Amino acid sequence: QVQLVESGGGLVQAGGSLRLSCTASERSTSDYAMGWFRQAPGKEREFVAAVSWTGHSTYYTDSVKGRFTISRDNAKNTVYLQMNALKPWDTAVYFCAVDGDRFTSAQAMTALRPDFGSWGQGTQVTVSS
Repeated sequence: QVQLVESGGGLVQAGGSLRLSCTASERSTSDYAMGWFRQAPGKEREFVAAVSWTGHSTYYTDSVKGRFTISRDNAKNTVYLQMNALKPWDTAVYFCAVDGDRFTSAQAMTALRPDFGSWGQGTQVTVSS
């Protein structure tokens, strides 16, 4: 496992933008898919977006397609989530995750179990209407 530290959350008005960052420490994550999940109050954690270990493919949940963009910088062991046109229902705690298996696809991250891979502590995103 690796230590993951998220940043960039905050309070924003609907229609605004935020950029989340997640940096891994202790070892390189360049061989692993990385992604973002979120959990709203009273709801289960859900997949948001992922990027493959190469950075060449991405995968998004339907509700964020066209608004969110995931990217990674392997030299910095960091994954980003650019969130535009934010909506009140995007309000949630956002978690960064790294797959436990190497060389997997972005789509494989949709099935990442909470007890597998590495997870950050989460960063709060609040979108006001």
